[in-house]
Amino acid sequence: MKIAFIVQRYGKEVMGGSELHCRQIAEVLAESGFDCTVYTTTAKDYITWKNEYSPGETVLNGVQVKRYRVDKERNITAFNKYSDWIFANEHTHEDEVEWMEQQGPVCPSLLDALEKEEDEHDVFVFFTYLYYNTYWGLQRVKKPRTLVSTAHDEPALYLDMMKQVFALPDAFMFNTEAEQNMLAREFPFENKYQDIVGVGVEIPEKVQGSLFSQRHGIFPPFILYAGRIEPGKGCQELIDFFGHYNQKNPEPTLVLIGKLLMDIPKHPKIKYLGFLSPEDKNAAMAAALATIHPSRLESLCMAALESMAVKTPILVQEQTEPLKQHCLQGGSGLFYSNFREFGEALDLFLTDSRLRERMGENGLRYVRDNYSWPKIIEKYKRLFAFLT
Repeated sequence: MKIAFIVQRYGKEVMGGSELHCRQIAEVLAESGFDCTVYTTTAKDYITWKNEYSPGETVLNGVQVKRYRVDKERNITAFNKYSDWIFANEHTHEDEVEWMEQQGPVCPSLLDALEKEEDEHDVFVFFTYLYYNTYWGLQRVKKPRTLVSTAHDEPALYLDMMKQVFALPDAFMFNTEAEQNMLAREFPFENKYQDIVGVGVEIPEKVQGSLFSQRHGIFPPFILYAGRIEPGKGCQELIDFFGHYNQKNPEPTLVLIGKLLMDIPKHPKIKYLGFLSPEDKNAAMAAALATIHPSRLESLCMAALESMAVKTPILVQEQTEPLKQHCLQGGSGLFYSNFREFGEALDLFLTDSRLRERMGENGLRYVRDNYSWPKIIEKYKRLFAFLT
C-alpha cells in the first residue's frame, strides 16, 4: 500500500512537534512494509519559511521525501499584526485567505505535485490543520484523505475557513480524547472515521539517571523542561514561577534542554544545557524530580510521554486539557494553574517519594497501554484497511 504524507517541514534536523510526529509515523510504517512518500517544502525554520533544504527527491530512513521550494518567506511581524486584527474584527472570506497566504508556507509546486501524482498513492495523510499545504492540499486531492490535526484551542481554529478543513477529510487521527472532544464541539464528525492515536514512544530497557548527573555535574533534586524554550511554550512563566519558588526553597534546580529562543536570566539554580542526545535526555528525565510542561497549547506533548516512559512524574499547566488528561487518566502527575499551586506541587514532589514512585509506575503503564509503537501501528493499519 502506498501512503502519501503532507507536512510543512520534514527532516532529521526538524524537531517540531507535528513535524517530528509525522516523521516518526512515516518511518515506522515504512519499516512495517508500507511504501511511504512525504510531500514537504525546502523550509527548515517555521518562523521564516526560508528555503534551506535542496529541492527534489531524497530518501531518509526508508521514506521517500519530495521537497518543493517556498515561493516567499514569511514576515512574522506583519503576520502577527494581521493575525491580531483578523482574530479581533469582523472580516471576509478573502481576508481569511490572505491570512492563510501570510501563514504559509506558500508552495504551489507542492500542490501541483499532489494533483499530478495523486494516482500513485492509495491514501493521503495530512499533518496539522493550520497551514497552507493542508488547507489547499485537501482541496486538490480526491483520494481518501486523513487529517492528523494536532489541534490546540487557539483563535485560528475558529476562522470560518477551518470548517472546510475539517469537512474534507474522510478520517481523523486525534492525539488525545481531549483533542477529539474539543474539536467535536466545533465541527461535525458524523460518518467520519475517527481514532485516538497520537505517536509511539520508545520505552528504554534500562536508564541510569546517575550518568546524567556525572556527565553534567547537576545532581538531584532538579526539575527538567525539554523542548523549545520560548514564551509561547510557557517558559517565561515557568522561569518566573521557579525564581519566586527558589527564594523560599533554594534546594531544587531548574534544568532546560532544547532550542533556546528567548533570553534566560543568570541564576545559580537555572541551568541551560542545549541539545542532548536521546540517551542523555532519557537519563536526564530519569534523574529528574519531575518534568515540567508549562505550555497552554499542546495536543499531545511527546516530552511528557517520554518522561512517563522512564517512570518520572509530570507537572503540567492545568489549562492544557490533553496534558491534564494524561495526569488524570494515567495517575502520572500533577497540574497547576497559578504560582501557589506550582509551589505546592513542587513541595509534594520534594517531600513525598512514595507519591513520585507511584506516579512513575502509573505513567509507564499508561504509555505502554496507549502509546507503544505496536499499538500505534495497528491503529494505522485499521485506518488504511477502512479507507481502501
